[in-house]
Amino acid sequence: MTMTLRRLILAIAMLLAASSATAEGKRIALTFDDVPRARGPLFTPDERTRRLIAQLRRAKVAQAAFFVNPGSLARPDGVGGERRIAAYVAAGHVIGDHSFSHPALGKIGATAFLADIDRSEAWLKGRPGYRPWFRFPFLDEGGQDRAMRDTVRAGLARRGLANAYVTVDGADWNMEDQLRQAVQAGKSVDRRALRDLYVETMVRSADFSDALARRVTGRSPAHVVLLHETDLAALYVADLVAALRRDGWTIVTADAAYRDALATAPAPDAPDARGSRIEMIALEKGVPPPRSYERNDTRLANRLFATRVLHEKEAP
Repeated sequence: MTMTLRRLILAIAMLLAASSATAEGKRIALTFDDVPRARGPLFTPDERTRRLIAQLRRAKVAQAAFFVNPGSLARPDGVGGERRIAAYVAAGHVIGDHSFSHPALGKIGATAFLADIDRSEAWLKGRPGYRPWFRFPFLDEGGQDRAMRDTVRAGLARRGLANAYVTVDGADWNMEDQLRQAVQAGKSVDRRALRDLYVETMVRSADFSDALARRVTGRSPAHVVLLHETDLAALYVADLVAALRRDGWTIVTADAAYRDALATAPAPDAPDARGSRIEMIALEKGVPPPRSYERNDTRLANRLFATRVLHEKEAP
């Protein structure tokens, strides 16, 4: 077979895959990290859980995934966390592993990192709603240290844990932090503008990631959005889901998303193993920037929060 013919066959295959993805439509699953979180800027942990469950029910989200740090249960603000985790499961959602103490892999090394996972698995295994999925803290799978990355990947495989990657990230954790600082400083927060900025940021992040995915894989995979168990989600996740649907997205379960071909494909051999799965595939293929959504730059995100939510004027 000539090189020209091979290229023609590859081009046709990519066109067919893209056409199939377009016909199927954009799909996305909701996932929440850092469960259980401490008191937020607006709600107690109990209030946040009740509101978040109600928001997901209102939005008719059949199943989201909550990624747990069991070590947080031992903190004073973790009291009642086990009950709140059980409430998510009772509402139809599932739980996965986000490590015991949320360490940064690059700071503690592979051996200590895997030991931390063993502690979280000891707490999680056998619980209702448990899925053998592991979400890396900070989405850091080893950074530029390939040996560390491969050691942890092999360790996860031995433990029967799948990489619970994300494909969509809008840095909602940073917007929550901006809200916390504003509330603590006694600043006036425009709630309607906050809702609009939160929803717009996450929907645009999803669209950016889908366009990049189509470019680097030739198809639209079942996406996985990274959210956190925040007061923002407890206020506005139903608005976010409604906006995603208006934008052409179908909300799927986490179970369905992690059955996508993206989940069974070999993990990307990117020069920097951190970030979203789509970003790492783009790196592996040598796709030039931008590979990351622009509002993940906290300087830009913070300016938008200050001007649109706090109505502060930009410095000249």
